[in-house]
Amino acid sequence: MADIGQPISPSSPTFPGLSYVHPSPTSPWGTYLAQVDRVLPYIGAQARWAETLRRPKRALIVDVPIELDNGEIAHFEGYRVQHNLSRGPGKGGVRYHPHVTLEEVMALSAWMTVKNAAVNLPYGGAKGGIRVDPKKLSFKELERVTRRYTSEIGIIIGPHRDIPAPDVNTNAQVMAWMMDTYSMNTGATATGVVTGKPINLGGSLGRVKATGHGVFVTGREAMRRLKIKLEGARIAIQGFGNVGAPAAELFAASGAKIVAVQDHGGTIYNPGGMDVAALTAHVQQFGSVAGFMGAEVIGAEDFWNVQMDVLIPAALEGQITAARAERLTAKVVLEAANGPTVPEADDILAQRGVAVLPDVICNAGGVIVSYFEWVQDFSSFFWSEDEINMRLDKIITGALGHIWDTAERLKISLRTGAFVVACGRILTAREERGLYP
Repeated sequence: MADIGQPISPSSPTFPGLSYVHPSPTSPWGTYLAQVDRVLPYIGAQARWAETLRRPKRALIVDVPIELDNGEIAHFEGYRVQHNLSRGPGKGGVRYHPHVTLEEVMALSAWMTVKNAAVNLPYGGAKGGIRVDPKKLSFKELERVTRRYTSEIGIIIGPHRDIPAPDVNTNAQVMAWMMDTYSMNTGATATGVVTGKPINLGGSLGRVKATGHGVFVTGREAMRRLKIKLEGARIAIQGFGNVGAPAAELFAASGAKIVAVQDHGGTIYNPGGMDVAALTAHVQQFGSVAGFMGAEVIGAEDFWNVQMDVLIPAALEGQITAARAERLTAKVVLEAANGPTVPEADDILAQRGVAVLPDVICNAGGVIVSYFEWVQDFSSFFWSEDEINMRLDKIITGALGHIWDTAERLKISLRTGAFVVACGRILTAREERGLYP
């Protein structure tokens, strides 16, 4: 095994980029490539294999035609990208969003590769998406889109090949349709082809709130190490869905105050802290934090100026820009979303002494419990929610401790430390497997 952790200069050859993407410094793929460049001086002789990190193993673009309820035929563009499968089958979510692009899905699949390796799960990284606004589809149209998309990507997914899961605008129902479609096409019920399913179809207890739970555990451990008191801490959250809401609930239960929340509908602020249960009920009823009576309305950009101790970006990538990083008051950033901080902002936050807990560890709770679900499906033996949460806590605290110690030893950021740990595992697997043929 090659020596890991000794700084060297990045390898000298310049490799051509990929012809089918044109990343900018702040685009998702551009952000990922910059993160890879920063880890190269610390991965020793394995740098000779590093180009594999910059190139997805497989990218599939599919046409998704369906008949709408009014009889018209509509076409949507779908993707499934498998970034790296050196350590196991692909694992990663499927998002439905009108602005999904191949480049975005590539970056998300690459971050899944790093995330799975950072917490030492036996998976590679994959991701999928459809360019569609699900809010404009009826329930039956959404089912048709899901089933046609699953049929189109069925040639590369499977319980031992690539296991999709929920992501932005997808949920347990979407996973149920995907599982059923794959099963019908293969002629046998395959519960392990997706995770995040309904409990009745082989889903796991604790999966819905797993990512938010992981964010809380990561934040709790980080604040303990940084000697920041959790009780009374001011928390600001961008995004109040399946990640932001459970994280808010756990922080509030531990005595922290949720002082600001922003989502697609608006931005609200209450310096004394909000009633999280009431806010959750409001969002479930109205679909947004807008109109919540327990806080005042503030401007979207004012969210980034709020006095806070902890920021939880739990929406989409690229939200913490350089300008926002300059005026952020938080001491800790918990990246619940994938790629929410652009590289220039990362540098600014580091200079200001703000601790950034990177997405590849902070939001890994979802894929960890997805792993538990996958294992339970194969064994047909299911665990209690308490047992799942205990195992989740143990994996995240152990992984974070190893990453934190690595970052301190090499005097690098937690993000680069996470990439050192993860890329060491990925490239060791690549080296030991060799090249075929």
